[in-house]
Amino acid sequence: MTAAAHPSVAQLSTSGQATHLPFWLAQALAQEPAQPRPLQGETTADVCIVGGGFTGLWTAIQLKQARPDLDVVIVEKGLCGSGASGRNGGCLLTWSTRFFTLLRLFGETEACRLVKASEDAVYQIANFCCEHAIEAQVRVDGTLYTATNEAQKGAMQPVMAALAARGISSWAPWGRDEVQRHAGSALHEEGCFSPAAGSVQPGLLVRGLARVARQMGVRIYENTPMSKLVESEQPQVLTTQGRVAAGQVVLAMNAWMATSFSQFSRSIAVVSSDMIITEPRQCLLEHTGLEHGTAVMDSRTFVYYYRSTPDGRIMLGKGGNTFAYGGQMLPSFDQPSAYEGQLQEALRAFFPAWRDVPLAASWNGASDRSVTGLPFFGRLNNHPRIFYGFGYSGNGVGPSYMGGQILSSLVLGLDNDWTRSGLVGGPLGHFPPEPVRWLGSLMVRNAIRRKELAQDLGLRPRRLDNWLAEFAGAAGKTDKR
Repeated sequence: MTAAAHPSVAQLSTSGQATHLPFWLAQALAQEPAQPRPLQGETTADVCIVGGGFTGLWTAIQLKQARPDLDVVIVEKGLCGSGASGRNGGCLLTWSTRFFTLLRLFGETEACRLVKASEDAVYQIANFCCEHAIEAQVRVDGTLYTATNEAQKGAMQPVMAALAARGISSWAPWGRDEVQRHAGSALHEEGCFSPAAGSVQPGLLVRGLARVARQMGVRIYENTPMSKLVESEQPQVLTTQGRVAAGQVVLAMNAWMATSFSQFSRSIAVVSSDMIITEPRQCLLEHTGLEHGTAVMDSRTFVYYYRSTPDGRIMLGKGGNTFAYGGQMLPSFDQPSAYEGQLQEALRAFFPAWRDVPLAASWNGASDRSVTGLPFFGRLNNHPRIFYGFGYSGNGVGPSYMGGQILSSLVLGLDNDWTRSGLVGGPLGHFPPEPVRWLGSLMVRNAIRRKELAQDLGLRPRRLDNWLAEFAGAAGKTDKR
């Protein structure tokens, strides 16, 4: 059964036309139907945030927590969560596996701080949901990074050793039996576990954050795309039917930044992450051993990742599939996954007992991959009142909370660890211009596929494929040495 046929995924837009929704968002809207309120006419605000996903909502919420008197407006082109925030895999991860990159870019003190802050964000998100009655299925049950072939073994050892040497490691090595029992699959050869992670239903989380933001007094205008940003002394956000004159503006548009502002056209590569989810089989899930919220992934460059849901499903995904020429938002990013068949075969390989369980849905979405694999923040064209942050590179569920800390601190003019961070310096690298970026991305992607297939078969990859694969070092979930 394909996603297009599943009744929870085919919804009607406000214009009455059918539109494809990712499974998580469709599930969330079934519980709390959206009542979008577009902006019509002119208004003013102390802060206008463009983008109603995790980054924009966390920024708005943290601004209101610090300054309840601030008048904060969010304008969102679709529904809150209709972008990456409502269509990711729901893996609640940290930056601890990217320690070497953090160390190289920002030095030891800041690298250690960011690792600890990223782990703290997991617990802060869980606590916030408890305090505000957001039923987002947050399960802080850890994450398990595994090896599924001989070549992947030991991939986590260098970063675990580096973290342990500095007294900040939350990771422990697991043997084959323990990994297979917890991960529910005989494909795993070894693994490393950290309790500071987990999973969440991202559609429920983003819609819950929007509800809480409104309760705090944030005005949210959905179905309100920005048509132009006027970079005057008092910035103005022009929309299709209105205008916001704001004291300050925050751009939280993620992958849409590349085509909205020419200076960022080479700052990110827009690439799909594709997912499938099964129909519920609670008894089978318990038999498999996945009756927990641990996020499991292998050690590929474009990893396979999976986790269960409380209602007895398995979600499996894989990144690095469709690369967009020129950073364009392709129509395929808002459709069932073109890689559904390949993902289903992977699901069956991991879980043979699930072979005959039908799929409930498949979907995909655009990921904003930066050169470093980390997000970046700054002032647009050095404007003192316009800020931006994006480039989460497929790991934004937890780090977007940190993005809210950074952007709210910048808006409030604070001098703290967030505003002094090396993350607040704009993009730390650029991709080649087109068509080199697109052609090069496909060459590297295909080389990685050939290399990892050879490794799965126990063969030695071609030297050329090994060399090309090195260009995608930042695309993996963990740094390798």
